[in-house]
Parts: sequence; structure tokens; C-alpha cells
Amino acid sequence: MAEIDRYYAYPSLFTGRTAVPKSEILKKLEISSATFKRDLNILRDRLNMPILYDRDLGGYRLENPDSLQQLPGMWFSQEEALALMTIQTMIGQLEPGLLGPKLKPLQTRLNKILETQGANANVLAERIRVVHAGKRRMPLKSFELIAKATVDRKQIEIVHLNRQTGESIKRIISPQQLIHYRDNWYVDAWCHLRGGIRSFSIDAIESTMLLDKDAKDIDREQLLKQMQSGYGIFGGQAKATAELKFTTERARWVQHEEWHPDQKGTLHKDGSYTLEVPYSDERELVRLQMV
Repeated sequence: MAEIDRYYAYPSLFTGRTAVPKSEILKKLEISSATFKRDLNILRDRLNMPILYDRDLGGYRLENPDSLQQLPGMWFSQEEALALMTIQTMIGQLEPGLLGPKLKPLQTRLNKILETQGANANVLAERIRVVHAGKRRMPLKSFELIAKATVDRKQIEIVHLNRQTGESIKRIISPQQLIHYRDNWYVDAWCHLRGGIRSFSIDAIESTMLLDKDAKDIDREQLLKQMQSGYGIFGGQAKATAELKFTTERARWVQHEEWHPDQKGTLHKDGSYTLEVPYSDERELVRLQMV
């Protein structure tokens, strides 16, 4: 029996039992006394399973049987724990300080689970790196408040810098969804000032204030139609479809990347590649032409 499978088997041994003799545990799990001793240390110290020896009952029992209900979410195989640690590592590098502190308790528990399987979480963190390109600095406080308003469905007052005009404008918005696009964060929202759906770069939001007003909810289909039918970060109804042709050399990169959910690609016999993408603003196409 695999080690992680054995850990899963322990709770069932105590279900509906006052106490279980050691001899019965060893026989059912087919383990030695030394292995049982190691299992107890791991179950108690690392997986928070309160197994006690009751001398009066002549066996082992759970200190609080109801506490088992809190365990299932933390019982991972080595492969599952590694997958979660990989995700956590990538999130931490994606935006340092963004979710790392909130995931720290989970990360500590996962580290202990990995140790029981002979895996080293520190090595994992050193070997997985995320390289950023074109990333802009973002105020963490603004992101957290906007994220909270998005989830709690509340309006927020923001001061947003229009980079084209250099003007800072105070607005009240009802956030609909957060978007991470090419290493930067955006919030799609209903702008009460303009009376329409707009996308705001969070790093261009100079100040935020949470309001005690329910956010205006936009129909999901309407939101997707307006914000995702256009190409890239320039949300809006797609006004045309661009047809871009790449040389054989460039095609080796472009054909394997997703630039838009509704894109169409054609690889020609000579190795060149034609990409068709809907767009709402010509500026976004410039990035494609620079590939």
C-alpha cells in the first residue's frame, strides 16, 4: 500500500469505533510497529489528525472524531501537492505580495505533506521561474480593494489617469471582472460617469474608495460580447477582422500562440502563416506586427 493511501486508510479504521487495538491496526494496514510509530508522528504533527492512546480502552482513538471533517481538503497525494505548490509558486512570482501572504498557511501545510514523500518544496520554488515582459508597477492596496469590490459586488470610487490626455478623472464604477493580460491587470467595469462598460488598467488608478452601494450587474453575455469580441486589451465590439501574414521564420512562433479566442490561423505550404483576428482598436495590431 502506498504511503499516502495508508494515510487515507487511517480515518476509516476509527469510524464508528471507540478505540482500535494496535495489533488490529498493524494487521489491517500490513505494517510494522516502527512504521506505525512514524505514521502517528506524521498524522499528529503534520496532518493534524488527533490520534491518542487510551490505556483504559486498550487501544487508539480520535480525541475529537468530528475533527475529521476538516481534513479531506488537505489530504493530497505527492502529485497533487506538487501541482498545488507549482501553482502557488507561479502566483507568487506573477505578482509578488499579491496572494502569497494569504496562501502562506496553505503553503506551510503543503510543504509538510511534500516532506513526507521525500520532495523538497524549496527546490521546486528555485526551479520554477516566471519571466515578465512589459509588466508595469501596480499599487497592491488598489488591487486588493478592487478585487474585494469585484467579489463582494460593491461600487468603488476611483481616480483614473487617462494616459492619452494626461488627465486624472474621478469616477464611480461597478467592477464586473478582473483581467490579467500580458503581465498587467485590468478591471472591466460599468462606468457610472460615462454610462457604459469600460476597461481600466489598475496601475493607472491613482486612488480607490469602497462605497456602501451595490454594484450594477451587467449581463454576462453582454459583457463578454463587448469586452472580448474586440482584440486584446482594447475592449469593445469588434469592428473588423485583421488578416496578418507572417513569414516562415515568424510563423514558427505565431502559429503556436493564442492571440484571441476567436482567431483563425492557416499554415501555408511554403511555411508562411496567415492569422485572422477580430479587433476594435488598430493600436493592438501593432504589437502583433512587431512579433
